Amino acid sequence: MSDLSPGQALMLAMLLALSGCADEGFGRAPGIAATLPPPPPDGAPPVTGSLYNPASFISLAGDRRARRVGDLVTILLTERTQARKSATSDASRDSKTAITLPDAPPFNAVPAGLLAGGTKQAFKGVGTAAQDNQLSGELTVTVARVLPGGVLMVAGEKRLTLNRGEEQIQLTGLVRIDDLGPDNSVRSTRVADARIRYSGTGQIADQSRQGWLARFFTKIAPL
Repeated sequence: MSDLSPGQALMLAMLLALSGCADEGFGRAPGIAATLPPPPPDGAPPVTGSLYNPASFISLAGDRRARRVGDLVTILLTERTQARKSATSDASRDSKTAITLPDAPPFNAVPAGLLAGGTKQAFKGVGTAAQDNQLSGELTVTVARVLPGGVLMVAGEKRLTLNRGEEQIQLTGLVRIDDLGPDNSVRSTRVADARIRYSGTGQIADQSRQGWLARFFTKIAPL
């Protein structure tokens, strides 16, 4: 195999650097998986002669809020975060030094301004940063685990296939049964330890990103 020319070596290095810039795609975030009710045990259920079945019993007058693995919970996404930060720095320093010599020979031969000096420094900096994020909508998830204290671990995702790409939203977190409404809905601001992931692929997502060559030069020359 012949040695690579400098141009070929540079191109190979660029391709290797860009191999880590490829999109990960959707995938499934850790801890997020569709949860189904536990399967029934093998074999026919025992015949007791009663019409009552505790596994499928639903009370008409009781509380029908989600409380079992596999039950559905609707998350009302009302996320909005705002962050602003500003900093101002202003510093200055001015110093002067002068030496007075006697008015007598040989000191009077030295010019008056020769033994005088001074320094002056000034610095002023201003910085401002602002960020505003908003996410709204609805997402129905399933109960993955029932924890002590009336806490439910919920997880789920939704995928939308559009004309120009796909959108995906994933959520996992902890919900108190007491926070559920009559329709088994709860605001996302009431979800503890929430992990919300929103991503998209397709033409619109591609057009909103820098090209691979621009990303390469941004990595090697960020300034």
